[in-house]
Amino acid sequence: MLHFVTTNPGKVREATEYLDDEVRQFDFDYPEVQADDLGTVAAQGARDAYRTAGGPVIVDDAGLFIDAFDGFPGPYSSYVEDTVGVERVWRMTKPEADHSAAFKTVIAYCDGESFDATPDPGGVDRGERRGQDLAAAERDTATTDEQVREGDGESVPVKLFEGWVPGDIVAPRGDGGFGFDPIFEHDGRTFAEMSTEAKNAVSHRGRALAKFAEWYAGRDTGTE
Repeated sequence: MLHFVTTNPGKVREATEYLDDEVRQFDFDYPEVQADDLGTVAAQGARDAYRTAGGPVIVDDAGLFIDAFDGFPGPYSSYVEDTVGVERVWRMTKPEADHSAAFKTVIAYCDGESFDATPDPGGVDRGERRGQDLAAAERDTATTDEQVREGDGESVPVKLFEGWVPGDIVAPRGDGGFGFDPIFEHDGRTFAEMSTEAKNAVSHRGRALAKFAEWYAGRDTGTE
């Protein structure tokens, strides 16, 4: 059984589109590290969750990256949603000439075992980043061979899968989805105007889940 560590049942519904009955919601409030990239946050959360669940877990961290704000709120999207609010983010963006943005997701998987290196754009994160984080140049060239030790010297590998989708910030539309979905438009519709199936077909989380599900199926059958 695969545990999806989240308090959001909407994310679990998205995951079942790719993982069928393999995935179950695991409500665990892991301590979220403060970092400027999604992978660091998701990787540490997956380690903490694995130690509690005692079995395979996935943790996702996602963010809305607005070009006019140099990528903000990014990893801080959840906090901004709770404190500033979705509609106010739109009002802040409206005067800007550039409304382009992207949704990004990193899914982190941990089962206590090691992973073979692969040339995909994901990675294996083996511990806390040196200092607060890897330098940007290192992140851009990091592969699944990347190895960074945890502070206590114990190596707990985490495999990362990234997905992203471009779009624009618009006035809120639609009654579906969650989070910033009502103000994120892709190909003429906001995510909140799409069905779950349509959103999964193009969404950042859907793309990351598709990568993970393909890899996980191979790992489960021993053909990783």
